[in-house]
Amino acid sequence: MLPTRTLGTQGLTVSALGLGLMGMSHAYGTPEERDERESIATIHRAIELGCTFLDTAEAYGPHANEELLARALRELGSGARDRATVATKFGFTFENGAIAGVDSRPAHVRAAVEGSLRRLATDRIDLLYQHRVDPNVPIEDVVGVMADLVREGKVRFLGLSEAGERTIRRAHAVHPITALQSEYSLWERNLEPRIIPLLRELGIGLVPFAPLGRGFLTGEVKRAEEYPENDFRRGDPRYQGANFDANVRAAGAVRDVAARKGATAAQVALAWLLHQGEDIVPIPGTKRRARLEENVAAAELRLTAEELATLDAALAPGQIAGPRYGEKQMAQVDR
Repeated sequence: MLPTRTLGTQGLTVSALGLGLMGMSHAYGTPEERDERESIATIHRAIELGCTFLDTAEAYGPHANEELLARALRELGSGARDRATVATKFGFTFENGAIAGVDSRPAHVRAAVEGSLRRLATDRIDLLYQHRVDPNVPIEDVVGVMADLVREGKVRFLGLSEAGERTIRRAHAVHPITALQSEYSLWERNLEPRIIPLLRELGIGLVPFAPLGRGFLTGEVKRAEEYPENDFRRGDPRYQGANFDANVRAAGAVRDVAARKGATAAQVALAWLLHQGEDIVPIPGTKRRARLEENVAAAELRLTAEELATLDAALAPGQIAGPRYGEKQMAQVDR
């Protein structure tokens, strides 16, 4: 069984690794490649292994991912919901099945949370994140309504996603923030200079998404143009052209350490993250039980100081070619 870790200082205990559910309904591969029965079996296996921190969002699908999680928990029967720690996110508007913009006006937040509760078939959300900062709504207003939802018993703990320093400080002054979800891995180190020290100053946990560099750190990747049109990686600058070639070379250090350890590259990349602090809980995403079991085993992998230094040097800031997002998505990051 996976050990547990504590996010923030308000008492939220979660499994040391979570499961990102996004790819089961959204962003990676084609709809034809998705297998709902295998996805549900993967969620069941996660709970069996003690990987009970389950991450979804209204935007994944949209809406379909929350409904999928509800079906998976319902199939497990009585008590399954109480064994799971369910995290979801609000903050977008949708048109024709796609994200149309951001909206964190208090009335919209309430409506979004009611929708999530209905789709998740639950009476409470364990960890509620604002998915992206809305520049048109003061964060004090957003966290104010989120705090009201806590007082009403509909939400237990609050989080932010991709928020910057000023937003985090202002939000935390209104109501304690338990976790920040943001991209962090050997592949993407932008949080290290300022955000991680701030989180530790305030007692906020970190939930890294894309902890395997959207698959790049596993070594099992293709060039951008080889992915389907609706696959996120097709537009990822790090998968394109000369960036791809440079990044394959950099990620080779992970594979080299893995070979010496008798582990997989994914396990080494996750173990590196787990070594960065007890307040860090990665949420690798997968649609398949075999990958889940591989990821969970990373919690038992110990890296030496020399191995950590080797990885740090090979994938230090500046060693990875290309921005982590395209221009449009980068504009939504509050940095």
